[in-house]
Amino acid sequence: MPGLTRRTLLAFTAVASVVEPTFAEGEGSSRELQALIATHGTAYDALHRVVHQAGSSWNDRKMADRVEQEALLAICSFPATSRSDRRIKAEYLLTVEARGELDLEEHMQAILHSMMRS
Repeated sequence: MPGLTRRTLLAFTAVASVVEPTFAEGEGSSRELQALIATHGTAYDALHRVVHQAGSSWNDRKMADRVEQEALLAICSFPATSRSDRRIKAEYLLTVEARGELDLEEHMQAILHSMMRS
């Protein structure tokens, strides 16, 4: 199926839940980055709950997917200026990418723009 990504499958079918490491506790990282990572973790968990919830509607899954995508884009857009923030952001995004979730063109654009602001 052309155009079918893991994100699409996750949003519209029930797939096995993946537990992600907690990066928000990164030593020396800024509170803002910690909050963005925590927000994305919460949105990602909520997306999984909606996808696996019996009787969830297409609109519920679409909304949860949108919230999770916006939270991930906020991390991608974050201008990590300290060494610690750059490391924590990179580690987190590598984990997300390993799950196949960093698949939108907007993700790469946001990351590159954030590097120009650093």
